[in-house]
Amino acid sequence: MTIAITFAGCILFALIIAIVWTGMRRLIFPPHRRATQSPVDLGLSAESVAFDTHDGLTLRGWFIPAAQPRGTIVFCHGYTGDCSPDLIYAPDFHRAGYNLLLFDFRGHGASDGHLTSVVYLERRDLLAALDWLRARGIARVGLLGFSMGGAVALATAPHTEAVVGVISDSAFAELWRIVGHALVRRGMPAWCAMPLGWLILLCAGLRLRANLFSADPIHWIGRIAPRPVLLMHGEADDEVPVAEARRLFRAAREPKELWLVPGASHRQIETVARDEYRRRLIEFFDRVSFE
Repeated sequence: MTIAITFAGCILFALIIAIVWTGMRRLIFPPHRRATQSPVDLGLSAESVAFDTHDGLTLRGWFIPAAQPRGTIVFCHGYTGDCSPDLIYAPDFHRAGYNLLLFDFRGHGASDGHLTSVVYLERRDLLAALDWLRARGIARVGLLGFSMGGAVALATAPHTEAVVGVISDSAFAELWRIVGHALVRRGMPAWCAMPLGWLILLCAGLRLRANLFSADPIHWIGRIAPRPVLLMHGEADDEVPVAEARRLFRAAREPKELWLVPGASHRQIETVARDEYRRRLIEFFDRVSFE
């Protein structure tokens, strides 16, 4: 009996190690996807840009200038993606008089690197983008982030006075919960999936030599005030549960706004409420002072 229990324990331990190792690798080694379109495809004039992070990576993207800019918005794309799908919003912002900067985070798209931390290191990427804009005389910007990009925007804004406001679409509050939730979606019981999600993030942090838990937006969103925050989330989101948005909203300080959209899945608010979605994006930054 003792031998059998010991053997079963060894098998269980090996299974846990295998799940954690596989989960860690899938998390921090995203597939590289290249741009599917460019500003030219949408009739927009743009400058291809490249700038360096403080830890030596070159990030690439586009700067789309407005004729008479009323402000500048930095787009932050989602996990495993690149900035090109977010160009669909560029014409609306361009007509409204906003400069736009879109770039690929490290390990994504056309930028250098093969690893992602999902938020911790990506804060450096966003700060490097703001440095690049500052060198061009643009000192005040708004942030628009999608999913991972929303989390990065929320976790970065408190570290710089350059940000005048943040819109976050489908961001998470704590990354380990989302990793655990992904295991639940694959059929694992929540009672073991959530602890494994925590272990996967711990292992990823050890691999990256970073405390990934410390970068979770839940710890930072309250420090963005008095700058405004708009949180958007689909109530049918099965990748980042809507409870994450509610937790972020409770942690945020005024001025803050939460827009929950019934029937919308992850990053699909536009398919349910396209006109209102785009109107809210523009109106939020129209109310913000860029001076």
